[in-house]
Amino acid sequence: MSSTTNNEVTHDFPPLGIRTFKDGTVERLKGAEIVPPSTDPITGVRSKDVVIDPQTGLSARIYSPKTANPTHKKLPLLIYFHGGGFCIETAFSPMYHNYLNSLAAEANAVIISVDYRRAPEYPLPIAYDDSWTAIKWAASHSQRGGDEVWLNDYVDWDEVFFAGDSAGANIAHNMAVRVGLEGLDGARLVGIALVHAYFWGKEPIGKEGDNIMRKAFAENLWLFVCPSSSGSDDPLLNPVKDPNFSKLGCEKVLVCVAEKDMLRDRGWYYKEELEKSGWWGGAVEVMEAEGEDHVFHLFNPTCENAAAMLKRVAAFMN
Repeated sequence: MSSTTNNEVTHDFPPLGIRTFKDGTVERLKGAEIVPPSTDPITGVRSKDVVIDPQTGLSARIYSPKTANPTHKKLPLLIYFHGGGFCIETAFSPMYHNYLNSLAAEANAVIISVDYRRAPEYPLPIAYDDSWTAIKWAASHSQRGGDEVWLNDYVDWDEVFFAGDSAGANIAHNMAVRVGLEGLDGARLVGIALVHAYFWGKEPIGKEGDNIMRKAFAENLWLFVCPSSSGSDDPLLNPVKDPNFSKLGCEKVLVCVAEKDMLRDRGWYYKEELEKSGWWGGAVEVMEAEGEDHVFHLFNPTCENAAAMLKRVAAFMN
């Protein structure tokens, strides 16, 4: 992945269109488009952006369904972590903005979409640290003492969920483990929804070894975003290797997989191993989308399988 020619590119990851230059700047050829917060004309969901940590630039986009009212029943809170291999896309990307508008309306929930810092400028574990900072910031509103009115007024802090897709699902899992280890003052993590989670391992599971190119992509991406890692059995990437796997700090888990996704077998493996781990929580559910590939619901949000998955995730939260 490193450039061997004497030019301005010093490091790159061609599959995701990322180039790093001698001056330290990074060029992203995809996943760089952003849209502003708004009131969605279809769902009525409102959104706004907040800065969580001015020193690091950590920020988020918050979504509030049109039913939110401080005098009515409080709503579940979903903290969402976007995908993109830890290095492309943001909380402000059009496809995440559109998806979370739909999810906030369907689930009737407040959503915080975390804009963690990305590799390669900020290699892992920075994204995990940023995500935990965002979670703690959110929970600081549980006694109505925070700066963000929507979180003070609308949220039921006994109904908190984490979710994400791909790399974001990896983050959601690892944050739930951290809740299990450290607790979350003022808030109760009920469940996590992991959509096409980017988990991997040194030993292939199921059909993972059948496609050499895809296998190499999964392994090389991890070393690109986490160069200090020990490799594919790093507990951050292979949760089954984590001695704290059974300490997952939530009551239920929804795992969404897609039939044609190279990460499909790893999702089923996660479910099976979690059930055997001694985890204190309840049921682990798996929803499989037949005939679909990785994060299909973001690229084709109006298809039948995407609509079904949206409803399943929403139902998981209610």
